[in-house]
Amino acid sequence: MTIPSPGQVIPIVGVPNLRDLGGWRTSGGRVVRGQVYRSAEFSGLQDDDATSFAALGIRSVYDLRTEGERAAQANVVPDGVEYVIVDVLSDHSGAGPAQLPQILSDPKAAAEMLGGGKAVKIFEDSYREFLYLPSAMAGFRRFFTAIAQQEHRPALFHCTTGKDRTGWAAASLLMLLGVDDDDVLADYLLTNEELLPSLQPTIDQFASIGGDPELLQPVLGVRTEYLDAARDEMTNRYGTIDGYFSDGLRLDTATIDRLRSSLVETA
Repeated sequence: MTIPSPGQVIPIVGVPNLRDLGGWRTSGGRVVRGQVYRSAEFSGLQDDDATSFAALGIRSVYDLRTEGERAAQANVVPDGVEYVIVDVLSDHSGAGPAQLPQILSDPKAAAEMLGGGKAVKIFEDSYREFLYLPSAMAGFRRFFTAIAQQEHRPALFHCTTGKDRTGWAAASLLMLLGVDDDDVLADYLLTNEELLPSLQPTIDQFASIGGDPELLQPVLGVRTEYLDAARDEMTNRYGTIDGYFSDGLRLDTATIDRLRSSLVETA
């Protein structure tokens, strides 16, 4: 099996921010296998893009979005692909990551919600919620339990922009597999390179209806502070990444061992 490059981007226009989680080195001198993909939503997938996506051989898609997000932008999933809803914010659908459509359509509301540095605080709080919100714990437990099983892989997981809920799922999986913290952060921050350029039309549209584009920078991109907030909450509540998976997500030892053994290989 070919080992992907770390953070390898898969250029399919209809699937923004599509990256292979494989290729990162682990502390044990091994490498993460190319079995799990991350992306933004792909409601616009069609024609050649749909063919390219189908060629990846993805067996399962895990949608981390809220009901409202799914209704507004329904996925286009190839025939025969398992589609699983894993709404990690169902207990707090008003959390920052789920409010992008509302923010982008109402400049006045955006200014009130995000101005004066409030945007960063909103997203830091949301990342902390990933570590204790009941729907987040249940959703991430379901996701990680599924991808530990070979029949569900290759797998893809995503939210609306593939950066926050998706970002934490990717970061926590890489941490569990033994990827260095600096590399985990590097994978997380790649969203700023891969997603933001594709969102320029969205930013321009927001400006055209009177919005301040600067308000959107903390919302549409990712920041080290966001991932740090989640890591801090994880440490405070569970001590280590192992504690998060075992005591927080309540995954049994066999499932955790399967994740570690099946998703890494000798370089």
